[in-house]
Amino acid sequence: MRAFSRLIVYALLFGGACLFVLPFVWMVATSLKPLHQTLSQPPTWIPRKHEALVAGEWREVVPGDLVTIGSVWVSPAGQDRPIALPRDDVRDGVWEPAPGRRIEVEVLRDVPATTASPWRVVRTLEERTLEVVPDTSIRTSIDLRWENYPKAIAAMGDFPRYLGNTILLCVLNVVGTVLSSALVAYGFSRIEWRWRDRLFGVLLATMMIPFPVVMVPLYSLFRWLGWVGTLKPLWVGAFFAGAFNVFLLRQFFRTIPKELSEAARIDGCGEFRIFWQIILPLCRPALVVVALFTFLGTWNDFLGPLVYLTDQKDFTLALGLQAMQSSRSGGTEWHYLMAAGTLIVLPVVLLFVTAQRSFVEGIALTGGKS
Repeated sequence: MRAFSRLIVYALLFGGACLFVLPFVWMVATSLKPLHQTLSQPPTWIPRKHEALVAGEWREVVPGDLVTIGSVWVSPAGQDRPIALPRDDVRDGVWEPAPGRRIEVEVLRDVPATTASPWRVVRTLEERTLEVVPDTSIRTSIDLRWENYPKAIAAMGDFPRYLGNTILLCVLNVVGTVLSSALVAYGFSRIEWRWRDRLFGVLLATMMIPFPVVMVPLYSLFRWLGWVGTLKPLWVGAFFAGAFNVFLLRQFFRTIPKELSEAARIDGCGEFRIFWQIILPLCRPALVVVALFTFLGTWNDFLGPLVYLTDQKDFTLALGLQAMQSSRSGGTEWHYLMAAGTLIVLPVVLLFVTAQRSFVEGIALTGGKS
């Protein structure tokens, strides 16, 4: 019974993991497809290449409708593209699609299709012409379009600049957030002072204020300072500790025995030296959690750059991706969009995998003491 319960738990965990991984797998698969397979129905999970023998040569084609009855391949008058029509619908070079309506057609070839041996209408990718071929003559192979990635980078425009701006913001935000949050958390956890707990409650209360409430006042402030159109609004605030990170670090600091600080004071250490040389080295897992949260938030931030940045040379990767999508006329090139999205997500995935052990350890230890 116990083994059965464990099996159920593992099955649920596996199902949940697959559910969350599915969008990422779909994004990577789509980034390796040709454009016509990105939104095909039924969905194509593995990129494939279809080839058919057209005019004596193997050419890459896009499969179309299936023909399962005896038909003729005709070219209607006034139309550029030929179509397949049932033999009985064409008499003496005339097609009657509706009573009283007659269209002259030129019969190009006979299509001896049956249910057991169907034919298929295909479109050649290079010439964009329509042909009809036996369905069994179409050969299919797996074809991963790795060239979509350099083309996606080229389609984004100034990709290196976007990447540089994003990395710069991530570094400044991580450094500012970790330093300022650790200092404030140390004051709230290791130093006794009047009204400390009451002010900490006020600090936690600020977490209840949603960002849209303060977005307009912040924009007005940054505009008054002349910072709109620069990167400053996106990183200066990181040097003023946020409530959530202070809470995380405070809870971790409280798990460190106070005897360590008292022994350091007896040896003549000041508060900043105790903080810098004793407490911080012991808090590496919690600092990694704060740094990782900050990096993820900055790397994926779209609203902040959208509100404060006006010049395209200052754009981040998230904003560059949106600009790439909106600059394309005549439909979205989903394969390039997914390739660019994969490139942007990949560093975050690698960072999480690398820091996973410290991240889990920091989350598990934070809050161990109330």
